[in-house]
Amino acid sequence: MNTEILPSDSPELFELAVHRAVELLRAGQVVALPTETVYGLCANALDPLAVSNIFKIKGRPANNPIIAHVATLEMAKRCVSDWPTLADAAARAFWPGPLTLVLPRSEAIPDVLTAGGSTVGIRWPSHPLMQAVIQRCGFPLAAPSANLSNQLSPTNATHVAKQLGGKIPLIVDGGQAQVGIESTVLDLSVCPSRVLRPGVIHNGALAAVLGELASSPEAGEAVLKSPGMLEKHYAPRARVAIVSWQSEHELNVQTKRLGTPPGKIHIIAHTRVPSGQDYGSVNVIPHDAEAFARAIYAQLHQCDDAGAEWIIIESVPDAQEWSAISDRLHRAAHSV
Repeated sequence: MNTEILPSDSPELFELAVHRAVELLRAGQVVALPTETVYGLCANALDPLAVSNIFKIKGRPANNPIIAHVATLEMAKRCVSDWPTLADAAARAFWPGPLTLVLPRSEAIPDVLTAGGSTVGIRWPSHPLMQAVIQRCGFPLAAPSANLSNQLSPTNATHVAKQLGGKIPLIVDGGQAQVGIESTVLDLSVCPSRVLRPGVIHNGALAAVLGELASSPEAGEAVLKSPGMLEKHYAPRARVAIVSWQSEHELNVQTKRLGTPPGKIHIIAHTRVPSGQDYGSVNVIPHDAEAFARAIYAQLHQCDDAGAEWIIIESVPDAQEWSAISDRLHRAAHSV
């Protein structure tokens, strides 16, 4: 299959890209579209066969549910069987944006989307192209990250093409994702509500609007309610280690223990930046949670492309605004 990559950086190109994406989606095809979080692999969320094709293309486990993306409150309510007052409060405060709400599913939602579960994740993304496509289609879009299962999420069209080129008919280039990591997932099907996957909308912001939150998901649940709950996820090809160091000497001592040539070791730092002598590269992300989230996947992609065998990431602060980043890094490093 030839994969068409369409730009969208002028009004005319935007309209052409939307038209082509809608045409394919209405025909039951799977396409890659930009969102503000990461790029999504999209299909009609109400079409079981189209959603099944997402699983096949990604090699995604059947027990890992997919979020339905909407473009109006009315569309969101059609996807669920109950819309509590807390959902109204969350939607008013955070939609459109990087927050997914888990609620009891309606009969319109196919089993394959929810991995057979009784709830569905719903999100109203803020990216204008994604909004335009959903509005034009008139149905919600199933849209997990546009990458092969368990690998790095894509934050630009090049990342998508690298993994899925030849597997899908269309990638729309909507520029670099502005959030950079996946949405916060909030389970409103239980009381008190609980965060199933941390994101840039952190617990403090949610609690200010919604009140008490449960501390964490229950361990060992038979059916996953949200993507991003598998132990190993969001992983580059290289092995990942999260390391603290006070000096370059201390870092060098730790990396020598890996038994890997320094040129195959790449460093990602935010505060204690080494000179980089002998390492494959030293990549610096600002010591700011939003900037770090926006850049981290692109940096991991870059290290992979450069042939890294190990990626050493400076540990991040134990603070609420860094919780989503810490979650992604620890899942990426889980195999170590």
